[in-house]
Amino acid sequence: MKRRLKLKGILNIYLRWPLFLSILFLVADIHLFFISFRAGMIGVIYLGLYLLAVLLIYLTGRRRIRRDLIQFAANYGQMQKNMLKELDVPYAVLSEEGQLLWGNDKFLQVIVNKKAARKSITNIFPEITYGKLPKIPEDKEVHVQAQDRYYRCRLSLVIDNGAGIQDEDLAFDQMIDAKRIVAMYLYEETEIINAEKVREEENLVAGLLYIDNYDELIDSIEEVRQSLSMALIDRKVNKYMQGIDAISKKLEKDKFFFIFKQKHLEKLINTRFSILEEIRNINLGNDQTATVSIGIGVGKGDYMERYERARAAMDLALGRGGDQAVIKDGEREQFFGGKRVQIERNTRVKARVKAHVLKELIEGNERVVVMGHSIGDVDSFGASVGICRIAKTLNRKAHIVMEEVTASVRPIYERFLTKDYDNDLMIDCDEAMELVDDTTLLVIVDVNKGSYTECPGLIEQAQSVVVIDHHRQSGDAIAKAVLFYIEPYASSACEMVAEISQYIGNGLRLQPAEAEAMYAGIMVDTNYFTTKTGVRTFEAMAYLRRNGADAVRVRKVFREDLDEYKIKAAAIQNTELYLGEYAIAESSSKGVDSPTVLGAKIANSLLDIKGVKASFVFTKYNGKVYISARSIDELNVQVMMERLGGGGHIDMAGTQLENMTVDEARAKLKETIDIMIQEGEA
Repeated sequence: MKRRLKLKGILNIYLRWPLFLSILFLVADIHLFFISFRAGMIGVIYLGLYLLAVLLIYLTGRRRIRRDLIQFAANYGQMQKNMLKELDVPYAVLSEEGQLLWGNDKFLQVIVNKKAARKSITNIFPEITYGKLPKIPEDKEVHVQAQDRYYRCRLSLVIDNGAGIQDEDLAFDQMIDAKRIVAMYLYEETEIINAEKVREEENLVAGLLYIDNYDELIDSIEEVRQSLSMALIDRKVNKYMQGIDAISKKLEKDKFFFIFKQKHLEKLINTRFSILEEIRNINLGNDQTATVSIGIGVGKGDYMERYERARAAMDLALGRGGDQAVIKDGEREQFFGGKRVQIERNTRVKARVKAHVLKELIEGNERVVVMGHSIGDVDSFGASVGICRIAKTLNRKAHIVMEEVTASVRPIYERFLTKDYDNDLMIDCDEAMELVDDTTLLVIVDVNKGSYTECPGLIEQAQSVVVIDHHRQSGDAIAKAVLFYIEPYASSACEMVAEISQYIGNGLRLQPAEAEAMYAGIMVDTNYFTTKTGVRTFEAMAYLRRNGADAVRVRKVFREDLDEYKIKAAAIQNTELYLGEYAIAESSSKGVDSPTVLGAKIANSLLDIKGVKASFVFTKYNGKVYISARSIDELNVQVMMERLGGGGHIDMAGTQLENMTVDEARAKLKETIDIMIQEGEA
């Protein structure tokens, strides 16, 4: 049934004004009767004629007026449609699900493939997902790209309440029932973005280049050949700088400063800083290999801020063992190189200097609180015990923060629950929060990430923080540390603390239980002295043996439980050999006191399989998926774990994944392996 067209509003009132005017004439005629009856009758006659004429005109002309109004509306609508169709701004109408309903000529030129857009606008602009479409009358903006053009897209929800108009005062339940479409406008910003890219490319980038082992190289080369060898390195560096149109300046005998345009940075990234390999390949005529570290600062801000970022990047590179490049852009870092095992330093000068600073810090505070990483292992506990002995030798009260004592630590831990040690030597996080104040020194061992520590809240509360760790430094390391001692070449934190102890003085001597705890930490982190052991490792072990460490007793402590051995065997039996080179297994945490430690043991065992480049063991524990990664010398698992948010060493690393199942974590690891293979990193 056809709906009748009705005139409404001002137009309807305007067309009826002659009828309303007749009322005025009627009132005037009544007044005429009071003046003269004859005049009143004449007025009645003329009023009747006027009403007759008005009715005839209104009734006969109403249909014509309606027809003319319809024709005007049609012409006006066609004009609007033509204006939208020929509008120079790309404009389209989408369904609320994101399907293209209509688009003007300019919009169709932009998208090209109209058929794909009718299925979903996401096929044309991946940036516009269903979640980004407006659900309420509120404009949304999305930056999109079509081919080589860039656009700022504005999305507006249009709600028809049944009367053909948009009503912003509709209730939410009324909106659901109303007709909903999305108006889409594209504003091109290609020139602006290209101009911004050109401006960024012309920005100057600050960089630092250090020769890592300059002193060792000089000592190993004959005096007559020293100048020639250093000239070879300088020539390589200068030639590399010329390739990126950089201005370089040698600040010291082993330090360079350089600046270059940011457009050349992509070239350095694509070649993965080939200067690192070029320097390593220089033949110095002996067994020594030169390595360099590079720190680059980019991003917004003035040149001084970029230089400070370059210095921070260099600190990261050196803290991770050198022989690598770090790009720091604000809070984001990129790492390149660092594939090789760090060269062990023969000199102990650094250990002696750090020991002297640590001694002054301990003597400058009333007490010392020590903590390691969460779910502490033997290395973190042994290092903590060593720091406590240093503090006690310097007549300072010391405490170790331990929230959970795992099965792997318990045999060592129980030896400190005797009358020889204070009852409050071991404290939990809440007790530590009450103790730490302006007169407390917080020492963090075996970890350099604040979020991985036993009690992260202590870091913010403490005024003086010391970090002693053997893991390579990451971008989110503890920034407020007054003493940051990172030695990636060291086998363990216990080895580092053992070295420091020898330079404290004051007649320091470890008790047998303390020496064995530290000895056990070295033994576990080196997988029974098979990995990451150097001359200084065995020197530290000799020092601990002189202080009463019993190797046989330590070995007995770490014999495996039968149930854990069965879990280990089951995990190895169900191991997946991904791409024929990467062993991936899952370890059960049920009935295991230290699931993560068991996972590490399984990862070590998987390396004994012929052809395996790296092993990865997943353990679901306390709502997280822990990954233990191990390799021998063919893969840098530390770089791989960093991509998953973790870290560690070149051949021993790990990470923790939250809100994820083991299957999802396994898929993510495989994806990371595939990406690293494509990039030539695996």
